[in-house]
Amino acid sequence: MNGKDYYIPAAAMAISLAFKLPALRSNWRDPLLRSVCALLTLAGAVFTFAAPPTIAAVNRWTGIPNISAPLVYCLITAFSASCLVLVVNWRGGPPEQTRRVSRRWILGYSLVVVALVVLFALGDAPVEHLRDLDTAYANTPYIREMIALYLVAHNVAAVVMVSLCWRWSLQVRGWLRAGLVIIVTGYVFNLGYDATKMSAVVARWTGHDLDYLSTFVAPPLASLGALISAIGFVLPLVCQRLSDSWRSWSTYRRLGPLWQEVQISAPAGTPSVRMSWWAAVELRMIQRESDIHDGFLHLGPYFDQRLRDGAHERALAEGADEGTARAVADAAMLAAAVQARAADPEGKVIGASEEAAADTSDGPRDLLRISHALRHSPVVQTVRRRAAALEGSAGLV
Repeated sequence: MNGKDYYIPAAAMAISLAFKLPALRSNWRDPLLRSVCALLTLAGAVFTFAAPPTIAAVNRWTGIPNISAPLVYCLITAFSASCLVLVVNWRGGPPEQTRRVSRRWILGYSLVVVALVVLFALGDAPVEHLRDLDTAYANTPYIREMIALYLVAHNVAAVVMVSLCWRWSLQVRGWLRAGLVIIVTGYVFNLGYDATKMSAVVARWTGHDLDYLSTFVAPPLASLGALISAIGFVLPLVCQRLSDSWRSWSTYRRLGPLWQEVQISAPAGTPSVRMSWWAAVELRMIQRESDIHDGFLHLGPYFDQRLRDGAHERALAEGADEGTARAVADAAMLAAAVQARAADPEGKVIGASEEAAADTSDGPRDLLRISHALRHSPVVQTVRRRAAALEGSAGLV
């Protein structure tokens, strides 16, 4: 593998991190978000510093042959810990238990990082090896232990991740399950990396030569495994965000007929809130719901409870369920109130009705039913025509 095989995934991790940083700045106390950003940062660092050109540059800048080895091993160990911590926070549970388990993984792998540095300092690796240090120094005191320690730590993390994510994937559905299956797939490649590396190192210990497994087979497995795993972590979070945004946009759009209907009820001179084009869809939806509820308040004096009861009975007679019948009744009462308000431009009707109010106890879901009924219910259309005819007759008189 050449440099670009490492730098391209590193760039992908950096781009993913860049998209996450704004959310981290606004909600930096979120442990899940912090864990995601830590994972992306460490994944990018592993790809960057494991690239042969970077290894040579770091060795040259520091003047210490093979100093890149413990650096890369420490980054891989930290990345393994970040994956475990992310899964712990992702899965959730009692906050104190989540923090306790996370601290244990962080402490354990921090001790491994310290041990890797100490073992390298105690060992002797004078000849630079950019691609085959694991096998070249497999029998060197302290360096041998350093290599074995990072492989064991990485393997433990891989086994735990496969076990946790697979069991969790059997309990969930949707994007979360897809992400967990992708993570498991990525860690299967990581297990392959561990198997090839360990095979080559153990072969050196027993006097055999399987160096090609470590030099040529293991690196592609590690790169592919890390990239797939990172995608698995990010995909459910991104897709859930997109799904939530799409749901909000859908709700905002479906509330349109109801919002347009109540606009006429606003008193003359009422200032309207103008949202910037870049405003979040959630804010737009909240503002639209607020406008609708304000419209209900302004139309309150014109609500006719008897008309609502009649529309409710007709909707039930036509086969509507109770929830739909209530929405049709509210929509019919609203449509008639709009007509009555339009015929009373000076606002002579006073005293809002407290007993006749749109039934929105379930929040946006009822508003959506009312909005749909305004446009599609035959009962509402009939009430609208009758109210228009009555107001027209009153105007002639």
